[in-house]
Amino acid sequence: MTESDNTWFTLLTMNTNQAHFNAEVGAASEFGRPLMVSTLTLAIAIGQSVIDTTQNAFANLGLDEVRLTAPVYAGDTLWSESLVLEKRESKSRPQAGIVTIRTRTLNQHGGEVLSFVRTFYIHRRGADAARSLFPTAKEPLSRRGTADS
Repeated sequence: MTESDNTWFTLLTMNTNQAHFNAEVGAASEFGRPLMVSTLTLAIAIGQSVIDTTQNAFANLGLDEVRLTAPVYAGDTLWSESLVLEKRESKSRPQAGIVTIRTRTLNQHGGEVLSFVRTFYIHRRGADAARSLFPTAKEPLSRRGTADS
């Protein structure tokens, strides 16, 4: 997380709370420095979870129990992990399922800074829409960097 990330996100979302970008306001707060925008932290955590959870999802259905459990500052490194809480077949979409996960985000010290529950629609294994978009290579991958090596 960088000051630039924070500044761009405050501009993009029109967040005018100076606790996120005014060093004097941050210094005078109980935190002693500017905070990262909490919705940026949430957006990054959701993004970090995509590769493991929603790569084949087609719709978010809910975001619940969002807890901002510790402040996040410029310079922090964030890591997120998710646990599947529930999964079921969709009654209205036979090629889809509904999955609910709990995600938590940790800072570089292992402290939790955020947690939430997210529910989403996902294509079922074998469904046409769940096929991989990764292209098939014309030549096999070689240890030497080219197929002819």
